[in-house]
Amino acid sequence: MSDRLLGAVCVTASVAMAWAAQGYTAAISYEPVGPRAFPLLLACGLGLSGFWLLLRPATRADTFHGVPWRSTALCASAVMAYALMFQWLGFTLATAVMAVPVGMAFGGTWKQALAGGSSLGLFLYLLFDKLLDVVLPTGALAAVLGGL
Repeated sequence: MSDRLLGAVCVTASVAMAWAAQGYTAAISYEPVGPRAFPLLLACGLGLSGFWLLLRPATRADTFHGVPWRSTALCASAVMAYALMFQWLGFTLATAVMAVPVGMAFGGTWKQALAGGSSLGLFLYLLFDKLLDVVLPTGALAAVLGGL
């Protein structure tokens, strides 16, 4: 599938997701954000990514969207492992562990990837759990994150 076609499909899917999410309401309001926030956030990200695919310059034929196939496979494997580790390790630690191979696949050193992944995991945990009041699993760091 060409990048332009995939971009058009992503933009169309994001519009459909946003339209469908407008009707999402909770019978009892238990969270300040409500059930429609996450689908709308995903639709926004998908739409922006689709527009980027539509407007960006063409890439070399021996790569997948400008990224070598090995890096793409490494990132896909890291995301699969993330899904398996999520409940056991918790959101923050699983995010940090997943970010190391992904960061290294894009040219970072293991120190940079570990620092970035740790920062990302902690920032997103604080954003979702404290600011948006979305409960995330703490896993192995339950004692540490429970105090935040």
